[in-house]
Amino acid sequence: MLGISTTNARVGGFRGKGIDADALAFFARVTAAGGTLSATEITAINKLVKDMKSANVWDSMKAVYPMVGASAAACAQNLISASFTGTFNGGWTFASTGVTPNGTNGYFDTALNQQINLTNTDLHCSHYFNAGLFSGGSGEIGINTSNTFLLVRTGAIFFNQCDVDFTVYNNISFGFATASRTSNILRKAYFNGNLVRTTNGGVINATANLNYFIGAINTAGVATNFSTLRCALASIGTGLSDAQAASFYTSVQAFQTTLSRQV
Repeated sequence: MLGISTTNARVGGFRGKGIDADALAFFARVTAAGGTLSATEITAINKLVKDMKSANVWDSMKAVYPMVGASAAACAQNLISASFTGTFNGGWTFASTGVTPNGTNGYFDTALNQQINLTNTDLHCSHYFNAGLFSGGSGEIGINTSNTFLLVRTGAIFFNQCDVDFTVYNNISFGFATASRTSNILRKAYFNGNLVRTTNGGVINATANLNYFIGAINTAGVATNFSTLRCALASIGTGLSDAQAASFYTSVQAFQTTLSRQV
């Protein structure tokens, strides 16, 4: 593992030529929190930041958790900014392949409050799951008060909006699921960058005064729907267009491939 220094834009003992300033700031936050990153992780993060900017998705993100560093200190850091450093609660396993909740009390509080930081007409969340057991009603990311969240159940993803669960993709294995809302009625779900479900209806006129959870769902302030799926990246932000969702997947998949944990 390499230490990270921002002195003269140095990273891991070598000069940071070609390292994006936002990537460098993320490395500094990891170090300040007591975490470390490998040379491969540094390379992968730098490329992810550049790819997201080139794909016009960076500015849509409030928080991206790349789950690198194989420790709570490193994985709690938000790639986008110093805001929304999360907290791991309950049982988790940290590895180079991602973070795995124990399915009974493990959840990650992102500190990102939907009502404060997003609007009812413009939001998304995503979750890259690359291992674990699919089970009835396990929640990967979100809030359960008629607002955005993703549930992964045996053989299907469920995307909840306005108190209605609907199947968005059957016969899934592992991959990257994204839920997006771009109006108070238009909601879309994507799997591996592909649009798999669109719905119009069920007007949503408010956001929830709750933080997004990962590895479980925040139900009125209490963690529910505990998951055992390993998370290799999660994001929260404003709504994505079809083109942005596809480009985001491409960027994330390249990142996972560099780390040899892609599915």
